[in-house]
Parts: sequence; structure tokens; C-alpha cells
Amino acid sequence: MTSYPIRLFGDPVLKQRAREVEELDGSLAGIVDTMYDTMYEAIGLGLAAPQVGVQKRLFTYDVGEGATVIVNPEIVETSGEFAYEEGCLSVPGLKFEIVRPKVVTLRGIDLDGKEVVVEGDEVLARVFLHEVDHLDGVLLLDRLEPAVRKQALRAIRDQDLVAAARHPDGPAL
Repeated sequence: MTSYPIRLFGDPVLKQRAREVEELDGSLAGIVDTMYDTMYEAIGLGLAAPQVGVQKRLFTYDVGEGATVIVNPEIVETSGEFAYEEGCLSVPGLKFEIVRPKVVTLRGIDLDGKEVVVEGDEVLARVFLHEVDHLDGVLLLDRLEPAVRKQALRAIRDQDLVAAARHPDGPAL
């Protein structure tokens, strides 16, 4: 099993908008296969390409129904409201209650270029919104209230200090 290193908070690639996928080819399929391996190894529900340093608009996910990829996704409709404790592979060890729409309709294409329209509710809807945020350069920290965000950033700094103490050459990223 091959996997990519997951980019962590502070990596500039996570704050950039990913580019549209122009070509569906074998190299893209290889990227997706490695993303599946990375997502499962990290025990994640979803993984956006920028999280592994690939600046393409695609993400993988699996909420128990099998691994799926969506290329060039766009949110076409949302409704309702759902509060849920959300985590992120790029901000390990931290979770925050975030309110997002409860039902989401997503449109994109699969690796064969066929249009895909998927409606997700609750957790699947959250995965769609979270991963599309990554493609737009938005992290879950950007969704927090200012006071909670400040506490989160302090916790991240504290983690870095602990890692630096264990690794004199700096944090192991």
C-alpha cells in the first residue's frame, strides 16, 4: 500500500484554491488510488487532493459505502442545519462543533468523465462541504467563531512546542 504524507496546518498549499482537472488520464487514476490508500491509512472519511499536495479539484471519500472520487465538484444545493463535531486530517487531534447544512447536493464527474450528482445528509453532507472547502483553500479553523479559533490556534502552537521538544531539529511534519 502506497500513501502520501498528509499536509498539516501551516502548509501554504492548504490555503490555495485548487485548479480544475482538465484531463482524466492514467496519472490521475494513480493519484486517486494513492489518495484512497492515504485516506484509509489515516482513518479519514474524506481526503481532498490539496491535503496531499496535489493542486487539483478532486476528493475521495468513504462513509461506509465504498471508496468514491468526485472530480471538479460543486455544491448545487443545501438545506437544513446540522451541528457536528468535525475533525480534519490536516489538523490532527482537534475536533470542533461546526454548524453546516444538513442536506447537500453535489455535482461533479467520475474518472470516466461521467457526470455524478449525489445527495448526502448529515455526515455525508459534512464530508462534501469539508472537502470542497479544502479545494477552495478553506480549513475548518476558518469556520470557527473568533474566540474558539484563537483557542484552537493556541492548542496547535502548544502541540508544535511539544513536538519541537521531542525533536530538537523541529517538529516532525
